[in-house]
Amino acid sequence: MPSEYLIGPYIRRFLLEHVTADRNLSPHTRKSYRDCLRLLFEFLADNRAMDPTQVSVQQVDASLVREFLCHLEDERGNCVATRNRRLAAVRSLFRFIGRLDPELVDHAAQVCAIPDRKAPVPVIPYLSKPEVEALLAVPDRGTDQGRRDYCILLLLYNTGARASEAAGLTIADLNLAGAPHARFLGKGSKHRICPLWPRTVEILRQTIGTRLDGSPEAPVFLSQRRGRLTRFGIYELVTRVAREASRTTPSLANKQVSPHTFRHSTAVHLLQAGVDINTIRAWLGHVSLETTNRYADVDLETKARALQTCSESLSQASPATRPSWHQDSDLMAFLASL
Repeated sequence: MPSEYLIGPYIRRFLLEHVTADRNLSPHTRKSYRDCLRLLFEFLADNRAMDPTQVSVQQVDASLVREFLCHLEDERGNCVATRNRRLAAVRSLFRFIGRLDPELVDHAAQVCAIPDRKAPVPVIPYLSKPEVEALLAVPDRGTDQGRRDYCILLLLYNTGARASEAAGLTIADLNLAGAPHARFLGKGSKHRICPLWPRTVEILRQTIGTRLDGSPEAPVFLSQRRGRLTRFGIYELVTRVAREASRTTPSLANKQVSPHTFRHSTAVHLLQAGVDINTIRAWLGHVSLETTNRYADVDLETKARALQTCSESLSQASPATRPSWHQDSDLMAFLASL
């Protein structure tokens, strides 16, 4: 096999040139692609006894990729959505290879033709307002750590921020005067601005303290070791608080509460308050309005109000309000004869 067809050099160029330099994809996307390819090489080494340094592009064909995807689901226990994300990374690699070498276009096209598996659409989990208050009541606001924990939870609920966005928040991203707001760097390196409640502004001032006048690039939320709090730290905080809150609020025991649950709750509560769906899309930083529309499907309270309105309208209707063409006996007889 000619050395130019070894897959290693293509992967190197794919990750360093295409993903990083040319497309400037986010660090999370880069890590996702890297991890997928690492898993693929581990599969080749363990299941096919293949030396990763000697694997050719032609050896990684559509049949082998399908086996790898089955391995992810059956042996690693990955869900369908994760399987589809891994496949997307492999397809992206082979599209890149196909563009570089015309001789490999047909081979790359066969790999890219592998379809996604249809995944069940999960019900979006969200918290009721009493459940949110129960979570906010857990941290001991008499201590520095308790104030920090309370501030994180309140910020997640106020802004609908992702855990990574809250972890990456810096002093410079906050404006606590005038029209207070926070600026987040979200998916796709997109910035968005969210207004802050007076309650959130107050606890942010208490949490940051004198650091508000310090380095603008300093993180808002610090770990116990005074370093930047990571998104994993925020996840652990939320799950720990949820366990404690479930002792007084039993409904929380049946829910898997994560930072993203706060994001869903923010969207649903905004919708229940009558906020326009397009405003909610901008609030959460969704690229597509279709993503935001999912919250209208799970909002039972709004659906119940709409059903009640329809019921009242029907009960108040009178025969006189029926369309005039209903009174045309000749027309009705003609329609009935069709």
